[in-house]
Amino acid sequence: MTGRVGRVRAALTAVIAVFALAAAGCGDSDDSGGSSKPRLTVSAAASLKKAFTAYGGDFSGARARFSFAGSDELAAQIRKGVRPDVFAAANVKLPDQLYREGKVERPVVFAGNRLVLAVPAKSPRVRSLGDLRQEGVKLAVGSASVPVGSYTREVLGRLPPTQSKAILGNVRSNEPDVGGVVGKLSQGAADAGFVYVTDVVATRGRVKAVELPKSLQPSVRYGAAVVKGAKQPKQAKRFIDGLLTGKGLETMDGAGFEPPPR
Repeated sequence: MTGRVGRVRAALTAVIAVFALAAAGCGDSDDSGGSSKPRLTVSAAASLKKAFTAYGGDFSGARARFSFAGSDELAAQIRKGVRPDVFAAANVKLPDQLYREGKVERPVVFAGNRLVLAVPAKSPRVRSLGDLRQEGVKLAVGSASVPVGSYTREVLGRLPPTQSKAILGNVRSNEPDVGGVVGKLSQGAADAGFVYVTDVVATRGRVKAVELPKSLQPSVRYGAAVVKGAKQPKQAKRFIDGLLTGKGLETMDGAGFEPPPR
């Protein structure tokens, strides 16, 4: 009887030891000694989704977790106390504002992009900027508070007032981010919309781009910064540095992003 009890106790001890080892292997650790990587939280503009997701998969410094949305929404979250490790916006205005407010470290400009007029690839009703004035055209744009919406209004502001007014009169939706505009086009709910050229590339043929004249093209610059109070400031800096010189730069190039405009 005593031998049986001893064997049961030994078995239980072995099982407990196995669970203890498994639990220890599940915890986060830093780069120096643990078997798993720390988690890096990145809040990024919706237009960065494809490129950043790919970059995050190759990033060796941490396990990247992303939150993609309109840059203004993400900035508002940081102002309310949310503390991601990295903030990446589709403009430099928002990171600069947060820097002046003491919410982030000094931002860096890491990429450029190009605004285009996007239309459904099949049977497009709109073939040029001038077609946007036609009666009945359904236009989707970003809301004025998000970078893509601000760039759109910058373009329209450079047109003759009568033309700009007619185009704005055909706006049927103001989307919270560029993904919303692309969604309207992909679903056939809009005839045209202003998006970045990288967003057109990401649709893999569902949407095509109509290039804007150079005289109308805004200077699209992306800014990123380490958020003050971040849990992983070293890995956050490494992530941003990689956008300038490493794997991140290669990924951004492959997704169609351009060097930062000077």
